[in-house]
Amino acid sequence: MNIDYSKLPRRDILCIDVKSFFASVEAVRRKIHPLDAYIIVVSNTVSKGAVVLASSPKVKKEFNIRTGSRRFEIPDDKKLMIVEPSMGLYLRVNAMLLDIFRRYASEDDLLIYSIDEAFLDISSVTRLFGEPENIARMIKDEVWDKLKLVVAVGIGDNPLLAKLALDNDAKHATSQIAYWSYESVPYTVWKIKTLKDMWGISYGYEKSLNNLGIRSVYDLAHSDPNVLKASLGIIGLQLFYHSHGVDYSIIREKIPMMRKSYSKGQILLSDYTDKEDILFIIRDMTEEVAARLRSHDMLCQNISLYIGFSKPKNEKDISQNQRNGFNKSHKLSRASNSTWEISESFCYLFLSNWFNEPVRQINISCNDLMASSVLQLNIFSMQQDIRQEKIDLVIDQIRNRYGKTSVFRAYNLMPGSTFLQRSGFVGGHKGETAVKYNQEDSYDKENKKL
Repeated sequence: MNIDYSKLPRRDILCIDVKSFFASVEAVRRKIHPLDAYIIVVSNTVSKGAVVLASSPKVKKEFNIRTGSRRFEIPDDKKLMIVEPSMGLYLRVNAMLLDIFRRYASEDDLLIYSIDEAFLDISSVTRLFGEPENIARMIKDEVWDKLKLVVAVGIGDNPLLAKLALDNDAKHATSQIAYWSYESVPYTVWKIKTLKDMWGISYGYEKSLNNLGIRSVYDLAHSDPNVLKASLGIIGLQLFYHSHGVDYSIIREKIPMMRKSYSKGQILLSDYTDKEDILFIIRDMTEEVAARLRSHDMLCQNISLYIGFSKPKNEKDISQNQRNGFNKSHKLSRASNSTWEISESFCYLFLSNWFNEPVRQINISCNDLMASSVLQLNIFSMQQDIRQEKIDLVIDQIRNRYGKTSVFRAYNLMPGSTFLQRSGFVGGHKGETAVKYNQEDSYDKENKKL
């Protein structure tokens, strides 16, 4: 199939990524060049099963320790510096990074893809700043001058080509900049080595494509689109056109995302066998998720609870009938964002399915969301509902103004509760570590520099 690229939207798109963001920030705070550092950021330095959140480029290259690796996989090497995350700091640095991006693209032309990656449509500013490659160099230099972070930039005629240029070329180029155009598709996109290196192709889709005899992006681009559609549905056609570099998306035409659920998970640092201690944690987690529902004026109609059990230390002790945990759902009698109502339902789910096994992981999820404007009060419990709603809102307001620990339940002081221990966490990880900035080497909030 011949693609007429003259009929496709052609924009100047940058896809910018900070190399090993968390690890790079930790390197800068220690006055080490990010590309010379041997830093590994792990979720918890004590737990052997802790997850690696980021590792410096040299660690990836020399030790093959990457995001998703486990603490026990890290070799005992004096060069390696293992640190816990400082999520609060990462968010502050991210805000400074976005301020730099906004100098080259309006808010409408900026798409935040993740904490360390963003798309910029610079089509309207090339007359002011020059060619896309020049703008990419300007941004790269400004990020280094102000934040001492190294960024890679993919440039493309659309967001897809910019992303592919970043992941498959710029990150490995000496200049850390690469441009992929429609005209270069046969020499760039079709040369991507494996299907998994193509954006949008997961392990499952790779396996499905392999079953069709498709093992490379070149194969995909030269396959029969009708066969792909018959086998994979509309996604099959999308992958086919992606293999030709086709992407009609315009950054400023952002599609608002509707959340399907609010959830929270926690891996406990030790086995929990006491019923009350486990219920304390479930109630703590429910309170936070319910507060998020209220802050977005949403109600949930269904909840789900996952409980993961501790694995026996000796594999010989594992019986055939032994459970690894359970995952149960429950439809609420009515849509709700009440901490008390949802908490009671989660506790009911737990008590109905737990038989004294040692608990090591807890995940809760509030699903089937709807706007709170359609809440229907129960005339038999209206006074109690109104009273409970007032209590929830007052607690929310106090915490929003004075912090999470400004008001809490009495059971949060019990030994089994993790509320106070995790109150400073951001995104499930520590907000700040023991290493602090002094006045000389801290990020200057006013001047946006080191």
